[in-house]
Amino acid sequence: MNEEYDVIVLGTGLTECILSGIMSVNGKKVLHMDRNSYYGGESASITPLEDLYKRFNIPGTPPASMGRGRDWNVDLIPKFLMANGQLVKMLLYTEVTRYLDFKVTEGSFVYKGGKIYKVPSTEAEALASSLMGLFEKRRFRKFLVYVANFDEKDSRTFEGVDPRKTTMRDVYKKFDLGQDVIDFTGHALALYRTDDYLDQPCYETINRIKLYSDSLARYGKSPYLYPLYGLGELPQGFARLSAIYGGTYMLNKPIEEIIVKDGQVVGVKSEGEIARCKQLICDPSYVKDRVKKVGQVIRVICILSHPIKNTNDANSCQIIIPQNQVNRKSDIYVCMISSAHNVAAQGKYIAIVSTTVETKEPEKEIRPALELLEPIEQKFVSISDLYVPTDLGTESQIFISRTYDATTHFETTCDDIKDIYKRMTGSEFDFEEMKRKKNDIYGED
Repeated sequence: MNEEYDVIVLGTGLTECILSGIMSVNGKKVLHMDRNSYYGGESASITPLEDLYKRFNIPGTPPASMGRGRDWNVDLIPKFLMANGQLVKMLLYTEVTRYLDFKVTEGSFVYKGGKIYKVPSTEAEALASSLMGLFEKRRFRKFLVYVANFDEKDSRTFEGVDPRKTTMRDVYKKFDLGQDVIDFTGHALALYRTDDYLDQPCYETINRIKLYSDSLARYGKSPYLYPLYGLGELPQGFARLSAIYGGTYMLNKPIEEIIVKDGQVVGVKSEGEIARCKQLICDPSYVKDRVKKVGQVIRVICILSHPIKNTNDANSCQIIIPQNQVNRKSDIYVCMISSAHNVAAQGKYIAIVSTTVETKEPEKEIRPALELLEPIEQKFVSISDLYVPTDLGTESQIFISRTYDATTHFETTCDDIKDIYKRMTGSEFDFEEMKRKKNDIYGED
């Protein structure tokens, strides 16, 4: 360990593992350490089920009705992958896909007036949906066609909208869309957590809806993918990539000190040894003095013995409860997966509810979601602090990831990865470049 590295990475969360993989592919000498004995940090999948009970201090052992403990892989942070999103691109470009198998999530639903409805995202579904009346459907269909044809490079597709100036609120007005339709468009298609986007330029929202429909177009059932054996497989896949390119991995390594000299990181001390480095990547738990708390997320893992009502017995789905429907500022999300994904015992379902905490009684805030899941066999509640770096690493060369937010997909995590990459290297993250680097090593496909 007493060596010089280009980059030391602390923590094996998904953000850290992807950056470690990318840096190794880029020819950097990487040392990757974690104080835990397992991969994944905050974004681990816990197995066997007994460990989940221990982790949440639930007395006793899981009842026999839960099946074999080893059949469970329970994600601590619930997220799906957008089929056409940035993480899938990273997986494809780095060929980490060869270590993983994915399944399409069976449906995406939205909550309205206490009930759940399938999210309409194609013209045919929009026309058949019971979410809207007849005239509303026609207007929504026009809006979807507009979004599908919209091309930032071709002003003829703008129809009088200036994508960098016109707000999304005005675009909704232009198509005369009512509040319910605005709710599910903004929250279930564009996947915003709050309504702040309404007064921002519309190009971002239009691109988000395009991402949703492009992702949906790939597989048809829903735009979301989920890896067999749980999300904990993702950091491990990127860790393997890093190892192929010479990265060194050490689990179970207590970090005693991050050594800084003249304001810049020079190394890390663990078990009396010092590894030197030029740059350091880590999650907030390793550098409490360089991050600030910006909020909290509540997540409740629920074990069920039945699919969720009104989802057509889907073995996996996402439900979004737009904040307006439950008088909140931010949405509540439900991610549901099951034994079909090798994450639970036969006939069992895992539904994970998450949202940004807004009051002193977070468990009350998620009640509307829990009501959709009844009866619940076992609940595991966690409240996590959300941290963002106060030190952007320009001087110190310490680059800190953000805590995983309440969203149920990885787009914000990928934005953070691209942001850290740019701060570390001074250049934009380029998917194509990762492809080329790989071809140099493996030769052309």
